[in-house]
Amino acid sequence: MALPRFLVLVCSILVLASPSRAVAGPPGDDDAALVRLERVAERSGLRRQVLKSALDAYARARNDGITHRPVLTVIDYSLPSRRRRFWVLDVETGRVLARELVAHGRKSGEDVAERFSNEPGSLQSSLGTFVTGGVYRGKHGRSLRLVGLDRGINDQAEARGIVIHGADYVSEGFVRRVGRLGRSEGCPALRTAVARQVIELIRDGTVVYAYYPGVS
Repeated sequence: MALPRFLVLVCSILVLASPSRAVAGPPGDDDAALVRLERVAERSGLRRQVLKSALDAYARARNDGITHRPVLTVIDYSLPSRRRRFWVLDVETGRVLARELVAHGRKSGEDVAERFSNEPGSLQSSLGTFVTGGVYRGKHGRSLRLVGLDRGINDQAEARGIVIHGADYVSEGFVRRVGRLGRSEGCPALRTAVARQVIELIRDGTVVYAYYPGVS
């Protein structure tokens, strides 16, 4: 027997007012953005397994309440320094906001990084999940503090002064002359021409994930 018209209406209202429906939002939106992000990121050279590891780290930070902004920076240290291996992603819209050159620490390797450390004075890059802090002006100009979230892996980042900054040894011209980028004291240094723009994009509580296979 068919339900009376007013009961059908009440049931419809209850479904629309369901808390799970209100929290979840329109079905498929998150999945669509993720598929779009995977496709666009892969076209820009960010490999799927690296993106997956970065998204897992972002999800953990989000669930822990550490970040509330849908901006994710990925550094793939398994690529040579002469490649653009620094991505800024918008997780909500599925867009690549920036793709840049980035230096690694001078004791991590030449063109390819092979060694990583959490120790002060090591002059090596650190891996794992970071959250961006505040902006300040240091010896390299405008710089962005990084807070390491992984105990024993990168939690000495602040003590070591590991920050994002611009450097004149990070450029296409330097690569043409030397065959690789110059190297930092462990900081993920960017091209001077874009450092300010990128810092403003990712400052104040966004996730930065530094990847290396089998380590991070």
